[in-house]
Amino acid sequence: MARLRDPRDGCEWDRVQTFATIAPYTIEEAYEVADAIARDDMADLRDELGDLLLQVVFHARMAEEAGHFALDDVAQAIVAKLEARHPHIFGAATQREGWETIKAQERAAKGATSAMDGVAGALPALLRAEKLQRRAARDGFDWPDHAGPAAKLAEELEELATATGEASRIEEAGDLLFAAVNVVRSHGVAPEDALRAANTKFERRYRAMESLAEKRNRPFAVLSLEAQEALWQAVKREERAAS
Repeated sequence: MARLRDPRDGCEWDRVQTFATIAPYTIEEAYEVADAIARDDMADLRDELGDLLLQVVFHARMAEEAGHFALDDVAQAIVAKLEARHPHIFGAATQREGWETIKAQERAAKGATSAMDGVAGALPALLRAEKLQRRAARDGFDWPDHAGPAAKLAEELEELATATGEASRIEEAGDLLFAAVNVVRSHGVAPEDALRAANTKFERRYRAMESLAEKRNRPFAVLSLEAQEALWQAVKREERAAS
């Protein structure tokens, strides 16, 4: 990476990059790692982990050039953090404090003044909503049962239905999605995992509908909504029979 970033003999593309321009690639590579794991493709996982490691090296090299820190400092920082969070493993102390308590102490040491501090703004919106709600729940700001979140979801659905104007619809749509996260979370389910599974199921069923339509020599897109719905139900029946 030092050679690639060399001002004179380096790669024209690599040497003009910044933290901001590389950040989207870092996020993309992390998702590709997760995708390889979901597909249980170990050969692809090996390659994707390499791509993700490159992102760490890239950022560390830019930081070293600017005099902030180097790759060794990154490694030492995570080693120190892991040791601090596992005193019962790496030290003489016993584990008396939970993981979240230790993390809260770390945030306080960095100057955090709110339970909301430290929830990264760049997280996917669904995952960030869950994390914000979990932080609030640790302070006792949470529904005691499933009924509260369910009622709030119904309320937000009605408010979206009656919203007028684009700004109002966007706001109410956001409130509805946030409330939906709360409902799912109240059942002990990770919303991000649940929606990812739903996406996979929808894609699988849609591809199956396209395949059925092709076998009948009818492009799926030209079918009526009723015919498309019939194919959807047929795919669901096939899945139930197969299971």
